[in-house]
Amino acid sequence: MNNQSPSINVTNVVFEYPGTRALENVSFNVPRGSITALVGPNGAGKTTLLRCIAGLEAPLSGQIQVDGIDVLNEPRICHQRMGYLADNFGLYKNLTVEQCLYYAAAAHNVTYNDIKTAVLDTANKLQLTERLAQKTSELSRGLKQRVAIGQAIIHHPKVILLDEPASGLDPEARHELSGLFRLLRNQGMTLLVSSHILTELAEYSTDMLILKAGQIIDQRTITSDTSSEIALELTLVEPLENIVEYLSSQPNVTEPQVQGAKVQFNFVGDHSARYQLLKTLLDAGIAVCGLTEAHQKMETSYLESVGKTTPNRRNTF
Repeated sequence: MNNQSPSINVTNVVFEYPGTRALENVSFNVPRGSITALVGPNGAGKTTLLRCIAGLEAPLSGQIQVDGIDVLNEPRICHQRMGYLADNFGLYKNLTVEQCLYYAAAAHNVTYNDIKTAVLDTANKLQLTERLAQKTSELSRGLKQRVAIGQAIIHHPKVILLDEPASGLDPEARHELSGLFRLLRNQGMTLLVSSHILTELAEYSTDMLILKAGQIIDQRTITSDTSSEIALELTLVEPLENIVEYLSSQPNVTEPQVQGAKVQFNFVGDHSARYQLLKTLLDAGIAVCGLTEAHQKMETSYLESVGKTTPNRRNTF
């Protein structure tokens, strides 16, 4: 993760609905250039938190900054630097895809001379070019989702907030969405994504932020760039007695742990380094079935964190 200033900075945010404190002294930073998964049980306050960051709700107290700008004091400036996709997003059903994107670009103050290019570029990025003349009422749920995301990114924001973006999508559409999020990150955007689908989040998230009963109970790095440390799982044809000692002697490998014929360990290196490790194992006559990223690490981390003592959410009747 880079060492630049955080893209999102939330400090001691408190939010109340009548009779209930929804957020209790919430503080965290979202690293610039990351995809941070915002996870937690139903009713934890995830949507409320996203709406506060988007400047759509005013907290009782606390401070929120996006790209160094105070959201509460300068919401319009912040809106030029962020995109927001609500869980219950809506589209104008009588407008075409092109008209929806054009409207969003104009609303985000994209200059008149640049709007056409922005619409075409966004449509191409989201594979909507062939749909530009089609009304949104004629689109599938997955295509509507793409249009809504297009509206959120058409002004090239630095930060994107997405609330349950994969809700209602089929597996193929979810896979395409994962690829899109990685593309946006590679283009320099920072994403904060709320979702209940941990296995899907693990495909593209670099960080995880866990919210429970209105409080942050954990924040941790899941994985980062391919040259940084990542959890790998080695699967053997059968258990091997000295596999821990052998792996420990290899460069870039730390903390190997055996569970039967599977070995999990931390690894620092890119795809080429992983290939060299696998080649070394095979050349040594070790019967390897597979070497994969341990995506289950995210689900395990989440379950470990939410299993802790539940924070006390204060009711204010």
